[in-house]
Amino acid sequence: MTTSNVIDLAKALISRPSVTPEDAGCQQLMASRLSAVGFNIEVMHFDDTLNMWARKGNGQPLFCFAGHTDVVPTGPLEQWHTPPFEPTIVGDTLYGRGAADMKGSLAAMVVATERFLQRYPTPKFDIAYLITSDEEGPFINGTKRVIETLEARNEKINWCVVGEPSSSQKAGDVVKNGRRGSLTGQLSVKGIQGHVAYPQLAENPVHKAAAALAELAAEHWDQGNAFFPATSFQIANIHAGTGASNVIPGQLDVMFNFRYSTESTAEQLQQRVIALLDRHGLNYTLHWTLNGLPFLTDKGSLVEATVNAIRQVQGFDTRLETSGGTSDGRFIAPTGAQVVELGPCNATIHKINECVSVTDLEQLAKMYEAVLEQLELSL
Repeated sequence: MTTSNVIDLAKALISRPSVTPEDAGCQQLMASRLSAVGFNIEVMHFDDTLNMWARKGNGQPLFCFAGHTDVVPTGPLEQWHTPPFEPTIVGDTLYGRGAADMKGSLAAMVVATERFLQRYPTPKFDIAYLITSDEEGPFINGTKRVIETLEARNEKINWCVVGEPSSSQKAGDVVKNGRRGSLTGQLSVKGIQGHVAYPQLAENPVHKAAAALAELAAEHWDQGNAFFPATSFQIANIHAGTGASNVIPGQLDVMFNFRYSTESTAEQLQQRVIALLDRHGLNYTLHWTLNGLPFLTDKGSLVEATVNAIRQVQGFDTRLETSGGTSDGRFIAPTGAQVVELGPCNATIHKINECVSVTDLEQLAKMYEAVLEQLELSL
């Protein structure tokens, strides 16, 4: 079949095996396209992570496309219908690792920008790209470090579209205008190891902690609000014992996670957990990891432009949601930027035989271009 400029670029990106934190030449390919239409390319290499900050213009306001070139591992190669780094089109479907998450979006962004600049050679706002190879990994040296660098030199993003696969059934049917916060706790409850036949000489931390864990699981943390569901608590990992049936364990290790709304803060959740554990008289240590703060762009010029662009291109009204996991938007929003996530359908992300609709990618490029045009006409 004849492929479009968007699909050709998507295939070129997918063919590069950029498993986190590798970039495998993806950013160089994007940079060559962007520099050809007037972007200044700045490479930010932090430890094992390659980042690209590309900007056209030196004034304000500033619009930014944000995304990542890294992908998750392929999994068993024999389970793929086609090789994961050999992009293959079957009917209207493009297969390959990263097709949906998120090399298809990157291709749509670049093509949309090229088309927009052909029509508006001197737009009323600057355009930038913040691209990392560390989104699927530990998220230490990627977008977070780039934002810290930009903040240090007072380079502010006003509007940001993140290309994460936000859609459900058809490209554009869901836009993420915020995300829940993520807070992980690693709890170790101390006991005294001993023989199960002599429980009076030991102290079982599983028995000691059971009531507290049950109470944590049953707790109502908040009610959520119009944009966020109620905060949830989930135990992700739990371990105790030596593997033997006749030994009382000496320690219980539990890992749990909060996905929390803007109705709660990380500090409030930590204080409530500690108070509950102390009330149960446990001997414990607790280590916290704040994976991301909640953010919300509930209104403003970017949401309006995005909603109008989708209606213009797709002919329907999108749904604004804050569901799902975290994204790099959590590092950009705290700077004051309006942030939304718009990308293709997420049904196959991280799966064997990851794929995306060819039609959806072509429509996504039109939506990105329409967002730029909506902002141009609003100024």
